[in-house]
Amino acid sequence: MEWDRTLGVAVFMGLFGLLILIALWPGERQGVKVLRRWGVGDPDAADVAEAVRYLRRRRFWYPWLYISLPALAEAVGFHRYFEDDTVAVIMGTLLLGGLIAEVLAQRPPRTRRREASLDRRGVRDLIPLWGLVSYALITALTVVLLALTRAWPLLGLAAVVTALTWLIIALAVRRPSTGDSAVDAALRVRSARVAAGLGAAATASLATPVTNLLTGLLVLCGLAVWFHLAGGRRAVRA
Repeated sequence: MEWDRTLGVAVFMGLFGLLILIALWPGERQGVKVLRRWGVGDPDAADVAEAVRYLRRRRFWYPWLYISLPALAEAVGFHRYFEDDTVAVIMGTLLLGGLIAEVLAQRPPRTRRREASLDRRGVRDLIPLWGLVSYALITALTVVLLALTRAWPLLGLAAVVTALTWLIIALAVRRPSTGDSAVDAALRVRSARVAAGLGAAATASLATPVTNLLTGLLVLCGLAVWFHLAGGRRAVRA
């Protein structure tokens, strides 16, 4: 009976994940939308294909991570921080999905002509100074708050979130160039800024067990940084 129940749950969750994947699977329309949102005003077919590949690298993992994260949290003893916390699971899904995508992007496809950039890239080329300062302040305040309340497990989780965030940013900086330089730059900037914004929001959300005015302001600031960093820089149409 126990095996039948386990098999039934596995089949149900697998089908659920497949339905989510079908709903999220991007096409040409989504590719054009993301490029225009990040400054590429008139993408050609090859540019759109690159953007679609970029999105698929991320979205393929989202449903499976969303399903498996609560089980993983329970296995390592963090399940009480994820129980009935949809926001935490979503943020964890987006961070891990972005990390897997950037790891896969370190070996670009050979189907397009690469345009290598001679300029040396750095974090400041992808994330504005205000974004870096905001992220640092939110992380520092969260760490201080968790330390003062002796929430050591959450403090460890904050360290993990910070490590994941900076790993994604570092991989976005060193990712090999692919295709058109404008498209490559737009998608590279998107990866780094979304990671930084998501890292700020995810870190701030760890302070929610400490319910006071400072916590509420901290979470709102984290969400605001995420919103503005991930908002894009829309192309100006003629």
